[in-house]
Amino acid sequence: MKDQSKLRNKYQEKDGAPQQLAIFVKKKREMSDAERVFSLQSKLYQKAKQDKGYKFYVLYDKVFQKHMLRVAWDAVKSNQGAPGIDGVSISDVEQQGVEQYLDALGEELRTKRYRTQAVKRVMIPKANGGERPLGIPTVKDRIAQTACKLIIEPIFEADFEESSYGFRPERSSRDALEAIKGYLKEGKSEVLDADLSKYFDTIPHDKLLIGLKERIIDRRILDLIHQWLKAPIYEDGEFKGGKKNKVGTPQGGVISPILANIYLNLLDRIVNNPKSLFSQKGVKIVRYADDFVLMGNQIGEQIKEKLKSLLSRMGLTLNEEKTRKVEAKRESFDFLGFTIRYDKDLRDSNKRYWNIIPSRKSEQKIRDKIKAYLEAHGHYNGKRVSEDLNKLLRGWLNYFDIKGVSYPAVSKRRLRHYLQDRLNRYYNHKSQRKCRLYGQKAFEALVEKYGLIDPTKYSSGGVRL
Repeated sequence: MKDQSKLRNKYQEKDGAPQQLAIFVKKKREMSDAERVFSLQSKLYQKAKQDKGYKFYVLYDKVFQKHMLRVAWDAVKSNQGAPGIDGVSISDVEQQGVEQYLDALGEELRTKRYRTQAVKRVMIPKANGGERPLGIPTVKDRIAQTACKLIIEPIFEADFEESSYGFRPERSSRDALEAIKGYLKEGKSEVLDADLSKYFDTIPHDKLLIGLKERIIDRRILDLIHQWLKAPIYEDGEFKGGKKNKVGTPQGGVISPILANIYLNLLDRIVNNPKSLFSQKGVKIVRYADDFVLMGNQIGEQIKEKLKSLLSRMGLTLNEEKTRKVEAKRESFDFLGFTIRYDKDLRDSNKRYWNIIPSRKSEQKIRDKIKAYLEAHGHYNGKRVSEDLNKLLRGWLNYFDIKGVSYPAVSKRRLRHYLQDRLNRYYNHKSQRKCRLYGQKAFEALVEKYGLIDPTKYSSGGVRL
């Protein structure tokens, strides 16, 4: 009502004011929730972009607005995810009533009675046989974090460096790989393939808050983020961390990727600063979340020591065992699941080109997923098997088959061969004798009858640059 009153006063001096006001109000009502959120984000981004020194001091009132919470709920629902420590699932919220649930959450946020709950930690197997921790906040906390992220993301997007590609709107692994290939073609073939030790678990809260305060001075937003950083971890029947915890942001939290980017933006800014040692030596950085490479014509020990010193001041540590320097023209390196190498052109042995292909580890991951699925579902019919496998195959192929950047043809042939072997054995097992596919070429039959994806015919493949 206050906004309408201001608008009415503004138009009082002009002819046709009531009609203009009616049109404005009607349009505002007709805007979808997503459009209203996008409109706010655009304004925040433009303000931050135009005034690099501007600090936002009134943001919290946007977090609990109904349209903001609805958009946040849609995002959380689309990602699904397991219940948190309270056991409340997405379907539970729907059964209770989404509008009622969001109203209650909005009121908690408005009256500042909202309190984050503990984060349930589970261990996820890694390809190398180890495990990595995954934090699972409650659905309520995921909605609140998403609403906050929708507000602060466009502000910091205005400040982020071009060299950052992970967990950012309209940016992807494709862009990071294109940047790497571009630098390689420029002759920056000496690469420091860096690895940070437990980055998400070691981000210092005090230093992160300093980064947040460069743009946000709304105490209520900062207190909200502080709550999530201090949320205790529930693991193996015990609560850990909590208020005494001074480092880390839980992997799996909706707010974690943007916080991780805000903190590592300091690294990007220093490396890209024209006065820095990195820039003076012609070194470029390509970063995707906590994975990054430094690239140059020559990267000496001085550059590595400077990087270690910088990270140390940030409270971070370079994993010496996994960090390595390579001359990419002589030795391949992996980044984001891809292997990047300097290959001979089969059509002209005197020529070479930069080839980007799925890494062997990435190929093994999809094979392991197919194997695990078939072992767990021994009596599914051909239609169901094809539909379920297609979900796995489509995700893998869409990621690795990047037209104009990667060239996964060989990997796709190996994947096809694996599917042929596994499916033939799957349907020729004694327990499948009653199945129509018993004794047949199962892979070919599933492709023809039920639309199973043939990896070698999926998409048109990459194009060499």
